[in-house]
Amino acid sequence: MKDIFKLSGKIAVVTGGAGGIGEALALGLGVHGATVIVSSRNKDAIEAVAAKITKESGNEAIAIPCDVTSEASMADLVDVVVKKYGRIDILVNAMGMNIKHDAFEYPVEDWEKLFNVNVKGTMIACKAVGRVMKEQKCGSIINLSSVRGIRGYSGGNSGYCATKGAVELVTKALAIEWAPLNIRVNAIGPALIITPGTKHIADNPELAKKYAAAVPMGRIGLPEDLAGACVFLASDAAGFISGQTIFVDGGLTAQ
Repeated sequence: MKDIFKLSGKIAVVTGGAGGIGEALALGLGVHGATVIVSSRNKDAIEAVAAKITKESGNEAIAIPCDVTSEASMADLVDVVVKKYGRIDILVNAMGMNIKHDAFEYPVEDWEKLFNVNVKGTMIACKAVGRVMKEQKCGSIINLSSVRGIRGYSGGNSGYCATKGAVELVTKALAIEWAPLNIRVNAIGPALIITPGTKHIADNPELAKKYAAAVPMGRIGLPEDLAGACVFLASDAAGFISGQTIFVDGGLTAQ
């Protein structure tokens, strides 16, 4: 049997690549052989991530700034990648944000901001790269969902839960629509992951203990915990898997 987990020769685009999760996923793809295009609006941050991938993996990685909420910006990114490499085999949509408010007081503007990035951005990236994959007649798309996409949660998370529920259904709908084109569309659904945005939880022993206690495995997740699922879904090992979400949650959704 060939090495079905190897990504050598594959071209991967990672949107949201400057974030804690995006960086870990991009690095995982690079270490397993892919050429990685790291993208976000933060040019300096993605250049640092690309340099880290090249240093640690020995494989090529480049940074291309892009705003996924803009169809024109995403189209420009795709054009640059296709002109340079001739194809795109893997798309990982790792961008995402959360704005918390009490549901009674949730500002419509913040609700729209969440949907603009988490849902609209995901769909724009899928459309732009999906067109390339359609011509190739193959490709793997991996979206970033969450355990909050299938389970409600208090604490001002109604907007976030709604967006991740939408990502769940966008993933399934595209998987069905694009299956005849040999384009696989899946998602990764993490529980709480410690990133720069959630570091305050890890830094607070009582708060960290509270969150860890809710997880059957007894700990909070780290960005690198997600890399294996991403590499698997991107690889030939997942060649007959589409429309699925792998929940990387320490057993949380099994309860």
